[in-house]
Amino acid sequence: MKVILTEYVYKHGVPGDVVEVADGFARNWLIPRKLAVPATKENLAKMESLRQQAEANRAQINERIREAAAKIDGLEIVFGVKAGSNNKLYGSITSQMIKDAIFKQTGVDINRRRISERPIRELGRYEVPIRMGEISPVVRVIVVREEELPAFLAAREAERAAQEAQTAKEVEQ
Repeated sequence: MKVILTEYVYKHGVPGDVVEVADGFARNWLIPRKLAVPATKENLAKMESLRQQAEANRAQINERIREAAAKIDGLEIVFGVKAGSNNKLYGSITSQMIKDAIFKQTGVDINRRRISERPIRELGRYEVPIRMGEISPVVRVIVVREEELPAFLAAREAERAAQEAQTAKEVEQ
């Protein structure tokens, strides 16, 4: 059955969208809760303004997604964890841990299910894609031993300071 959505319905659309749904879903859930109306000619004419508003809302949502993706893309997250002599972790780095680290560093709150499904179980560097619609920013995850974390962070800060000094010299010349 074709219906016009009057409110956002998860996995189906935003207000103003004309969607094809199962007859029972429309009759028993959407229409009684006023989430949708049948897609008749009269209702289509009434919903034209709602459809235009839906386009504006969709554009606004896409812009916010692009802004969040720009903040996240190229972000480096460092985890210090316990690991055995064979570089295997005692546990794993999960998508929830990555989500929390992204939120702590950038303030961008994303759904953990949008992060790569596989947990990280070894020391090393990983590129973790985050699915955000058409855009897929990549976060760099670095996993080091817990004891080596302070030395790693100090070396990374020294490297950044050297790069900033080099940049400052280039600007002066």
